[in-house]
Amino acid sequence: SRFETCWPALMKDSHGVIIIFNPELPSHLKEIEMWYSCFVQQQPLLDSQCLLVAHHKPGSAEDTENLPLAYPLTKLKLIHSNLEDDPEDVRMEFMKYFRSIVTSINESREREEMSIIS
Repeated sequence: SRFETCWPALMKDSHGVIIIFNPELPSHLKEIEMWYSCFVQQQPLLDSQCLLVAHHKPGSAEDTENLPLAYPLTKLKLIHSNLEDDPEDVRMEFMKYFRSIVTSINESREREEMSIIS
């Protein structure tokens, strides 16, 4: 990708990664493996700091509950979004995800402060 030179700047000090993809495109299913490898595994971030969002276009087939995801991706939290349906579920999942990220940031900050004190 022509943006790869920007990736280190994007990754610096990041606390979470959200990967949004079209579940109907086989190429996307392959690409998210690369995004996960670059942005999560190489940082390294915990799997809990990554959220996968399968975004369904209006009128698209919803038969993608069993997505053929590669092994490491199957461990991640996966949500399905569809703006035609009630977006409240997706909003709730995003809020849960952001709360978990904020919690982990606060916990690591407390650990740092304790290590400085002790």
